[in-house]
Amino acid sequence: MASLSAQVKGGIEDKAVPPDGLLIKTLNLWKTYLMGSVEIHAVCGVDLEIQRNEYVAIMGPSGSGKSTLMNLVGCLDTPSSGDYWINRRLVSTMSDDELAYIRNKEIGFVFQTFNLLPRASALHNVELPLIYNGTPADARIQLAKESLRMVDLEDRMHHKPNELSGGQRQRVAIARALVNHPSILLADEPTGNLDSATGQEIMGLFDRLHERGNTIVLVTHEHDIAQYAHRVIHIRDGKIAKDERTR
Repeated sequence: MASLSAQVKGGIEDKAVPPDGLLIKTLNLWKTYLMGSVEIHAVCGVDLEIQRNEYVAIMGPSGSGKSTLMNLVGCLDTPSSGDYWINRRLVSTMSDDELAYIRNKEIGFVFQTFNLLPRASALHNVELPLIYNGTPADARIQLAKESLRMVDLEDRMHHKPNELSGGQRQRVAIARALVNHPSILLADEPTGNLDSATGQEIMGLFDRLHERGNTIVLVTHEHDIAQYAHRVIHIRDGKIAKDERTR
């Protein structure tokens, strides 16, 4: 990935690299879609900073732009204009291959629908990001076991998703997100498919992961889930309407 280091020397000469403690920074970030002849502005000039080890919730109603912003932060989509840095790298100008590297190395994803391979064991599901980045088999298994241990599922490592409860499946998904030791854990409606009691257990797990030093960005439309975070950013009409500390 020589091009990643090259951008530090050349590609961002005219842009101020964020300080080391700042994990995420966006500057005048826009995402615009063309629907026929009409421009739809899903994200409108967002300026956002997230420090290392912060626990942040991004919330807003359907159509507010929060999912689009999550896709930009997670490098699943590219902005129409503006700048985005993660871990001091300017990712808003990267190629698809470079973004794939960043997603694998820097970001752990947790989704509402778990996204597990149905015929694979919990251990193999957790291994997947390591397979993609070429980690040797012995090291993969060890790292996957350690990750399952972090979510209290080491005793279920050989079970397939249909042999696990909804909460256990989400724990497997969280273990998979953690296995690469990412800079940021990005969770999109992580309790959306769970009953309230199991949802509280999963949010308790996020609390413990944050206490261990993980940076967490949680996307939700539920106020009670957002309140687990230490900072809540409210999105409306593609803009930050409010940014508040909760503790």
